[in-house]
Amino acid sequence: MKAVSGFPVQLSLEETLAKLKIDGPRAEKLRANEIFKTALSLIHPTALYAPTSVTCRNGDTVSVGGVDLASRILARNLGRAETVFPYIVTIGEALEAEARASKNIVGQLLLDDLGNAALESSVNYLQSCISREYELKMISHMSPGQLDWPMSQLFSIFGNVENAIGVRLTDSLMMIPRKSVSGVMFPTETSFISCQLCQRQACFSRKALYDEAVGKKYTMENAQG
Repeated sequence: MKAVSGFPVQLSLEETLAKLKIDGPRAEKLRANEIFKTALSLIHPTALYAPTSVTCRNGDTVSVGGVDLASRILARNLGRAETVFPYIVTIGEALEAEARASKNIVGQLLLDDLGNAALESSVNYLQSCISREYELKMISHMSPGQLDWPMSQLFSIFGNVENAIGVRLTDSLMMIPRKSVSGVMFPTETSFISCQLCQRQACFSRKALYDEAVGKKYTMENAQG
């Protein structure tokens, strides 16, 4: 198990304002630049990951580090992998607390979206670190709650996560701090993005368009299996 902290995050105020459809005059009235500087000072990214063997495959269930993960799509993604990388990433709770304390609803939205962008940047940073360290040509990731992978006890792979990076799991499998994410990174021959298999059109967090060809590929693999 390895922990990484204090790494840089890539954020763009302009991109976030555009995403929230906040124009120049409104941004100036909101003092968006000051909010952005505050956000940067409150983001404390930390990541935990564990190079782990895939120990068993049984239909739509794959065992990683002795923990059974039930997902047809995840099982296909890990089909040929010998070593995968369960991970947990957080940016801490300070930014979230600042957003809750804000009396300006638009300011809250701005802080929240900057937090989401910081979390995504942190996952990308971890992915690049693992790719370099293990000399992987391509690496992708998938998280519980995406597609057909229900929220799971992925945390049990790591032991006491709260002591390690300050993240805990509630009885309802919600991560605290809220700006945290877990999942499995895995070597792959072609890039995989969960959004490619999701047909939900109205999604604020979409990172790629639905790809019918990719969807058929997974359907055919399932039929052949």
